[in-house]
Amino acid sequence: QVQLVESGGGLGQPGGSLRLSCAVFGNIFSINVMAWYRQAPGKQRELVATITSDGSTNYTDSVKGRFTISGETAKNTVHLQMNSLKPEDTAVYYCAALGHGSSRYDYWGQGTQVTVSS
Repeated sequence: QVQLVESGGGLGQPGGSLRLSCAVFGNIFSINVMAWYRQAPGKQRELVATITSDGSTNYTDSVKGRFTISGETAKNTVHLQMNSLKPEDTAVYYCAALGHGSSRYDYWGQGTQVTVSS
């Protein structure tokens, strides 16, 4: 079993930065991919960024060059550094984990609100 606990959301200014963290508890060796999703009011959940167990990353086009996903192995934590924030980044952000051999994300955090507004 794996538990994910997000932190770091809040209010950010347009053009500013926020960093989200996702602490991973449990059988971390069962995880193949970690991801950040987001869901804005009235919209479908969107995959924002992924990082694999070998460190490969991928981003949705709208955040490329602004967001960075990274893993902090010693603390079993995944971060999402969000720079050059835009109002359209406002959403609830979720951390998710994909297990080895699984076709869908098996584990989800509780979500953290990010609001970008002046």
